[in-house]
Amino acid sequence: MDKNTKRQFNIKFKILVIVFILTIIILSGYLIYEKVNWKVNKDIYENINGTTNIDKVIALQQENTDVKGWIQIDDTIINYPILQTTNNEYYLNHNYKRKNSKYGSIFLKDKCDLLNNNSNLIIYGHNMKDEQMFNTLLKYENKNFYDNHKTIKIATNNEESEYSIIAVFKSRVFYQDEKNVFRYYNYINFDDEQTYDEYIINCKKIQLYDTGISAKYGEQLITLITCEYSQDNGRMVVVAKKES
Repeated sequence: MDKNTKRQFNIKFKILVIVFILTIIILSGYLIYEKVNWKVNKDIYENINGTTNIDKVIALQQENTDVKGWIQIDDTIINYPILQTTNNEYYLNHNYKRKNSKYGSIFLKDKCDLLNNNSNLIIYGHNMKDEQMFNTLLKYENKNFYDNHKTIKIATNNEESEYSIIAVFKSRVFYQDEKNVFRYYNYINFDDEQTYDEYIINCKKIQLYDTGISAKYGEQLITLITCEYSQDNGRMVVVAKKES
């Protein structure tokens, strides 16, 4: 190896070493940043005053009137306030303290009514890689997980109700020009039994497995939705009915 070749080799080697070191520094910084974000988001929910979910709703409503309820699935990380405002985009990137957050909040679609039995409560949450927010919904693809987590709790400022899961399915957000598709996210208020039954039938048609549970007109529904990446604009959807 002549001197010029050796010099060029040494320069390239040094550049590779510098790039490697910078990559390690950037990656380490990113991991620290992500861990800090994870802890900050986790802490704001763990430090809410109240021994019951009803108490927590009452306490949070003094801070933010957009807090409408609380959602919990036992033995999972899903244990969060439910927010609602007229702008469905706002709580995609704000927490209940109205501070910017990539985690956003668990939020109720604007036209839904927690107190109306003919309402389908469409509730959104991010699918976070660190398993916070609605990431747990992906586990419902496995029927064994469903068998051990069949119930969802929803609390308002005066009562807590249980909802039994009736269907789990994967779908997506459809383009406006697509015909003959099931836009599950557009079923909000059921003005008649036919529309209600249509929703249930369509959910059952594409369910991942048979839960053995259905619903009848007059029973309030909740539809939990989060992103799912097996297809473009994919969604994981969990539908449940309110128990009397």
